[in-house]
Amino acid sequence: MAVDERPNVVLISPYRRAKQTAELIGSVGGIAEESPELIVDERLREKEFGILDRLTRAGIERSHPQQAEFRRLLGKFYHRPPGGESWCDVILRLRSALDTMSLHYDGCRVMVVAHQVVVLCMRYLLEDMDEKTILEIDAEGDVANCAVTEYVFRPEQKGSGSLVLKRYNFVAPLQKEGTPVTSAPDANVAAR
Repeated sequence: MAVDERPNVVLISPYRRAKQTAELIGSVGGIAEESPELIVDERLREKEFGILDRLTRAGIERSHPQQAEFRRLLGKFYHRPPGGESWCDVILRLRSALDTMSLHYDGCRVMVVAHQVVVLCMRYLLEDMDEKTILEIDAEGDVANCAVTEYVFRPEQKGSGSLVLKRYNFVAPLQKEGTPVTSAPDANVAAR
């Protein structure tokens, strides 16, 4: 990546794996040298799963059949498990994060280091998608660990300009280095 294309603002989820990923990117020169320290923003944390955390679909059906039925009735986008969040809840906090980015980092190259549902919900917001479209993208497969989703600013788009998707779930740099591409979820650890 050319020096003038490197991010000069780095916003990260408070979870350990996101911090470690951002530090690794910085250590190999993937962040502009004039970049400030890594800025932790709790709004970028992964969706909170509440009582369903770390359970598979079968585990939810076995341990919490009522929640499995609620999710079936409401759909993945709207279901909020006890102690957890719906995708709509994540979208609400990301709207706030995007407002902060546009207010404080206008004209900057911003890198966000976050998690699967955050990546998908950011796409939903930035690309002005509907529920059906983003759920179809989600159904195509997981967002790979350390995958890159990149937007570029196009001043000619939509009058005053807009961000346009350049690449999604891009893992070629990992593959080039022979690193296995995974989609395993974060471990549920207290240090998140």
